[in-house]
Amino acid sequence: MTIFARISAALDGLLDDMVAAGELPAGLNHAAVTVEPPRDPSHGDMATNAAMVLAKPAGTNPRALAELIATRLRGLPEVESVDIAGPGFINMRLDRSAWEAELTLINERAGGYGRTDVGKGKRVNVEYVSANPTGPMHMGHCRGAVVGDALASLLAFSGYEVTREYYINDAGSQVQTLGQSVHLRYREALGEDIGEIPEGYYPGDYLIPIGQALAAEYGDKYVGVPDLVWLDLFRERAVAAMMDMIRADLALLGIHHDLFSSEAEMQKSGKVDAAIQRLTDMGLIYEGTLEQPKGEPADEDWAPVPMVLFRASQFGDDSDRPVKRPNGLYTYFGNDLAYHADKASRADELIDIWGADHAGTVKRIKAAVAALTQGKAKFDVKLVQMVRLLREGEPVKMSKRSGNFVTLADVVEEVGKDVVRFTMLTRKADAQMDFDFAKVVEASKDNPVFYVQYAHARIASLGRRVKEAFPGELPAADLSRFGAEELDLIKQMANFPRVVEGAANAHEPHRIAFYLYDLAAAFHGWWNLGNDQPERRVIVAGDIGLTASRLHLSAGIAQVIRNGLGLMGVAALEEMN
Repeated sequence: MTIFARISAALDGLLDDMVAAGELPAGLNHAAVTVEPPRDPSHGDMATNAAMVLAKPAGTNPRALAELIATRLRGLPEVESVDIAGPGFINMRLDRSAWEAELTLINERAGGYGRTDVGKGKRVNVEYVSANPTGPMHMGHCRGAVVGDALASLLAFSGYEVTREYYINDAGSQVQTLGQSVHLRYREALGEDIGEIPEGYYPGDYLIPIGQALAAEYGDKYVGVPDLVWLDLFRERAVAAMMDMIRADLALLGIHHDLFSSEAEMQKSGKVDAAIQRLTDMGLIYEGTLEQPKGEPADEDWAPVPMVLFRASQFGDDSDRPVKRPNGLYTYFGNDLAYHADKASRADELIDIWGADHAGTVKRIKAAVAALTQGKAKFDVKLVQMVRLLREGEPVKMSKRSGNFVTLADVVEEVGKDVVRFTMLTRKADAQMDFDFAKVVEASKDNPVFYVQYAHARIASLGRRVKEAFPGELPAADLSRFGAEELDLIKQMANFPRVVEGAANAHEPHRIAFYLYDLAAAFHGWWNLGNDQPERRVIVAGDIGLTASRLHLSAGIAQVIRNGLGLMGVAALEEMN
């Protein structure tokens, strides 16, 4: 149990003792009671709001309750002092032995430090990327891919049973156009001059090999015949080839999904019909008309058209939503509704990572999930803003290979997987981001990925250098030799489990990147003390005991950095050029 967990558990026990002693009424809910670092470190090591949140339900004064709680906290062996601030906040300072024990725990738990069981084995489905299978991955997909993958890792580390899912939109008009685009390349492979790719078709060179493969297999069998003869075949081959390409692109980022679900297969299986029928049986499907869209110019030719609608407005949406078109085909929302019903049958919680351009869809899907699961399945949507690509401040030109965008593969090839992944997590997902090719590889503290990896590489270098200074076996670390700077570093490391838990609960993996940058900054500051003061270095000539102790501390810092980078899918480098 980590130090914050121990103090929190001890506080819970003390509150129960106060109930037994008649100082608090029975049945108080402790869920809102927190133990966390105070905003101002000068106030202490930990603070609790216990008196503030329990006073009212207990029918007492917060300050008076704080005095009672503080008296009991002072009896804990790890607590050195307790103070009460303002109307009833309780600040604690811990004995240094508590922090020394935490450092020992970090090194003992190694890769498991920070792992929690807050998920308690609940099944969570994280759907991310789900790019239309019409071409290679581009940087518009990259940020959502990294956010989703890091979140899945974070949740698994926090005790959830995680499924990483990709939804293949292979049943819409875009894949019909893809099939037609491949047919052009097929004819081109047979020697036909197809001229300029028509407007609306996919122009990228990535379709050429598919056309060539079809030409080699079928010859001119599908030249000069109606679309109905060849379109399904060409569409299916094109989608399969695109998904192979997408999987390969994602693999460059170290991303591998557990499950790929097909929209076309879902329709064939009857799951869409089944989901709509369930809503119908619940009285939530009816035939009606929608009002003319608001905020748009009046259209004299507009007329209400009867459609099959879902009563989404009963579940928080702005209006009811069509699930079937007048021609009898399901709308995209109808298909998406059924897909989420299928996911909800396999998980306790659903998380979707979408591009910000899908913001208008959030309410209707949340309404559908609420209706279909009767509010039992938790559902969260994380919207991810686009990334603006720059090179020394100037917008990056498009890729020839793709036809109209910069491919993910091109970016990873230039700057590397780790740089891409870490950079995508250096801002909140819903904040705009610039990705400047020059800045993301810069060797400076302004480049977070370099700064954090450099901290780990510096510590790794100690293992090689200490053998030169002290060839023999090092003694056990004597943590009593630590000064204030070393204890402050341990306190910062001890926050890692709290950051992991908070990031998992909030579905915000960027918190790990922020934490690692701050830890790296603290480490570099401590390291740099030895630039002008040899006695402040990690390896102190002539003092093997102090060296062993500081190496023990450094090993703990490296371990926490490794654990955090692992959650982000970023390597902890042993050396850097």
